[in-house]
Amino acid sequence: MNRSFVLGLVVVSGVSLAALAPAQMPVPSPAGPNVAEIEKVKDNLYMIKGGGGNTAAFVTARGVVLVDTKLAGWGQPILDKVKTVTDKPVTHIINTHTHGDHVGSNVFFAPTVEIVAHENTDANMKRSPVFQDPANKHGLADQTFKDKMTLLSGAEAIDLHYFGPGHTNGDAFIVFRALKTVHAGDIFARKGTPLLDMSNGGSGIHIGDTLAKAAAEFKSLDTVITGHSTLMTPADLLEYSEFNQAFLAAVRAAKTAGRTEEQAFAELKLPEKFAAYAMTGAPANITKIYAELSK
Repeated sequence: MNRSFVLGLVVVSGVSLAALAPAQMPVPSPAGPNVAEIEKVKDNLYMIKGGGGNTAAFVTARGVVLVDTKLAGWGQPILDKVKTVTDKPVTHIINTHTHGDHVGSNVFFAPTVEIVAHENTDANMKRSPVFQDPANKHGLADQTFKDKMTLLSGAEAIDLHYFGPGHTNGDAFIVFRALKTVHAGDIFARKGTPLLDMSNGGSGIHIGDTLAKAAAEFKSLDTVITGHSTLMTPADLLEYSEFNQAFLAAVRAAKTAGRTEEQAFAELKLPEKFAAYAMTGAPANITKIYAELSK
């Protein structure tokens, strides 16, 4: 990517670096029927796409465990796709983090469905106007965890891990132990600059190290369900941690050298192996990291 050329476009158009940040935010689905797609990942494990973040559906002996529930209004499309593979009820929802395109349809499901999230995600969700409505309280977590917890047992065991801040301060990794698969949520949404949600505890300083801890823990697995992209591998997760570490190192060096944020972006050089990464969020992330480094 010719980053000098991209910067020129930003300057000519009169758009500030900070104004680019909303481009990374989830956008509502267009008008029309909400139609999801389902893809088999492993035996009894499916990925449901559309309507926000990727939802995982794990079919157990008792029922279905969902990971994330997309935007509001997508509960029925999720359930419709679940019914194409099993007639068992939804028993659990695990939320990877607080954003509305991942928790938006929690309230669609019955209060008897057990919801689990990291303790920081629970706190973030409780600040949301949606969940401050008493009618929506059943969409909040029934169980929380700090560093690690396990749901179910045996071949159905699901391990929930937290390694530190990144996309938010509550990003949970959900491991389907026997299937050697992890749902990473939006701390690994796709190969590209991450959304750093500073208002919910995100960190450009820590995200690379958080991802590196996850990659080290999950190197024996073989499949990663990303937040918004295709299925990937632990090798991709490791590479993504290296991308974020390299990005931080370049930004830190630019700030130390007295470069402005615009200069840091224009001069940004990363290893060639990251050439295909989408860099849409680079200007906004430079602004956020500069602010973090100044604290």
